Amino acid sequence: MTTTVPTGAEHISVPFHVSGPSAPWHRVREAMDRYGNAVVTTTWGEWLGAVVAEPALRPLLGRDWQRYRRTADPTVRYRFVASRLATKYTAAAALHTEPAELDLAYKIGGRPYLRGLDQIDVSLTHTDDLIAVAISRDGRIGVDVEPADRRMSYELLSGHVLTPAEQADIEGLPEAERTAAMLRVWTLKEAYTKALGQGLQLGFTEFGFDVGGSGLLAPDGRPAARGEWAFATHRVLGRYLLSVARHDAGLGSSRDMAAHTMLDEGFMGAVTELLN
Repeated sequence: MTTTVPTGAEHISVPFHVSGPSAPWHRVREAMDRYGNAVVTTTWGEWLGAVVAEPALRPLLGRDWQRYRRTADPTVRYRFVASRLATKYTAAAALHTEPAELDLAYKIGGRPYLRGLDQIDVSLTHTDDLIAVAISRDGRIGVDVEPADRRMSYELLSGHVLTPAEQADIEGLPEAERTAAMLRVWTLKEAYTKALGQGLQLGFTEFGFDVGGSGLLAPDGRPAARGEWAFATHRVLGRYLLSVARHDAGLGSSRDMAAHTMLDEGFMGAVTELLN
């Protein structure tokens, strides 16, 4: 795995691959203990066996069961359930609980969250056969992934994606490197806006990144943060570019990540009733 390390990347867990429900999920707990966050990659095909053979699929999916059943296209249906299972297993490993005990819900725009666990932030992304899940206990987190060979035309997109400072930086690169630089900036901006919960609603020309990785910048190239944001970009599975944006909210979170101590008693009762 090739890694590009922008400022603050030492505060973000290096992504690691899991191969389905039987993966070594202790690595999520270790990453949470060390960084306060974890980033997991997997492929939807590695979850196909769990979708087809798992007798407890309905309680595992919870509120997503009906959407799963209504989806007619088999490929879309399996990819949907694989991404939800990967999210639940990742969160369950971080919270020392079982996946079926967690209630995955969605905000306006589709961003997932764990009902009753406001301190935990979750981000989900997928492209082609890759799924990536990021989870944080210290603040907002966003993850984005794109095929590393995706062609992005500098001439067509620069005015819509790049700030003036970014355009000046990328124009100074050899032509062969411009596409790679554009793609890296794109994934960082996607990850950042996902962490904010804004998606494409926040114009990409309203904030920027230095090609050398100096963190979040204003359109004119001046620093736009004081160390509370960290960013990292990685090459994963040899063919995807993955970027992570992580915000440190200064919560001073406890090491106790067990779900039963973080959830309020009333909510736990409601979840138990729903699953029974």
